Amino acid sequence: MTPDRSNHWLQNRSASGDVYDSTYDCRAAAGENVHGEADFVERFAPASVLDAGCGTGRVGRELARRGLDVVGVDLDSSMLATARRKAPLVDWRLADLATVDLAGSFDVAVMAGNVMIFLAPGSEQAVVANVARHLNPGGLLIAGFQIIPDRLTIERYDEIASLAGLALAERWSTWDRDTWDAGHDYAVSVHRS
Repeated sequence: MTPDRSNHWLQNRSASGDVYDSTYDCRAAAGENVHGEADFVERFAPASVLDAGCGTGRVGRELARRGLDVVGVDLDSSMLATARRKAPLVDWRLADLATVDLAGSFDVAVMAGNVMIFLAPGSEQAVVANVARHLNPGGLLIAGFQIIPDRLTIERYDEIASLAGLALAERWSTWDRDTWDAGHDYAVSVHRS
């Protein structure tokens, strides 16, 4: 697979998967909870999770450790190398979220870590539609990302989700479920199929 170099993440990544992941290891060693995304996902009691744009697999690894069936997909081989080394029993796939076919479906798909704003410009609708295609009936797409001028607006994201057959179920300003309002610069959105 040749990844699309117009992807914001691939253009701007400055650290290997191990270096990127080490910041979370240090924060966890200092007593910080670095598993807010996993805590958020787990409250929906899914049996299976697609970690879409999994990076080093930090979220997927934690969900797998808690007993969930996890598949992680990312197009950054350096990030996936870290995921594979730290959790060799999890199914990690090198693929583009816009086109991957996992031949399966999930209770939840999570896109943590600003996945939506690091996509190749113009691919957002294809990514959401393809990820939604991998959801079980009634399944959830959970995405958290920064609201940055000249990137993806929350209104456009909701429109893309609606076009993919998803309806907004809830929205928060943090993974800790702090109240959302339009003045926040981060959103965690839960859409249901």
